[in-house]
Amino acid sequence: MSQTLLVTGATGFVGRHLVPRLLADGHAVIALSRDPERAGRALGPQVRVVGQLTDIASDTCIDACVHLAGARVIGPPWTQTRRDELMRSRAAPAAQLLALMHRLERPPRALLVASAIGWYGKVETGDDLPCDESAAPQPGQFQSDLCVAIERDAQLAEALGVRVVRLRFGVVLGVDGGAYPPQALAARLGLGAVLGDGRQPSPWVHVDDVVGLACFALAHDEVAGPVNVVAPQTPTQSEFVHALAASYGRKARLRVPGVALRLAMGEMSDLLLAGRKVVPAVAQRAGYAFAHPSLEAALAALAARQRRNVAASG
Repeated sequence: MSQTLLVTGATGFVGRHLVPRLLADGHAVIALSRDPERAGRALGPQVRVVGQLTDIASDTCIDACVHLAGARVIGPPWTQTRRDELMRSRAAPAAQLLALMHRLERPPRALLVASAIGWYGKVETGDDLPCDESAAPQPGQFQSDLCVAIERDAQLAEALGVRVVRLRFGVVLGVDGGAYPPQALAARLGLGAVLGDGRQPSPWVHVDDVVGLACFALAHDEVAGPVNVVAPQTPTQSEFVHALAASYGRKARLRVPGVALRLAMGEMSDLLLAGRKVVPAVAQRAGYAFAHPSLEAALAALAARQRRNVAASG
């Protein structure tokens, strides 16, 4: 059934993959962008782009919202200024979305919001017990506090009868954005490195499955609350980097001491040196079939796609 969907962050990494899929499925898309002209060129004439949500009339029919907007978490060190920026970049559009929902004559039926597995924070080394959506956050750890704030803001829409789905992303892999391109470059150059002791779990997900799970959640009213957007297979960081190197016919021989990363990155190094063995329990119970459940197959597909892109551009 065709729907009208509002997407924030539509020109970001995930949004660039999601919007074409929504259009291909026959949906109408409204995109929020700070630069509507540029976003219009990037997204194409089928997408209505608005510069602010107040541009949307109160009698507009919006069936669901997908909230992807927010500054990248990996970047400059987490100084207080940077932490405030990360919080604001998510809280401000969330507040605007809620105001729009209050103003619309008929609120949307669903809201999907991009959170992250940072919700679960870090635990003591050696704790490799599977972590599903019922696990608690870790107050005082910034990555967890950020996700708690994102999800708390989204849940305010439930008072309007909106079904809220909190998508907790693992590391999203795709050739055109996110963590994969720099890691793939290092692997191709023989510079793949084990970080710290390499035993930390590294939950990941192919961007095709991010899009697939988002579309699945939009189509299935029984999906609500937190959803771990991760592949069923969780390697250690050492296993991940060796598999990535192998996908390019290389080996990962380097190691970066954890102390060096902590000195350079501070608490943000937890994103690289600590993790939880997160499992997609809700998605699997709901019957979602992963397009890329295996790490080795997913990395092989990404390497092949990257080689095709290079050949086409050359």
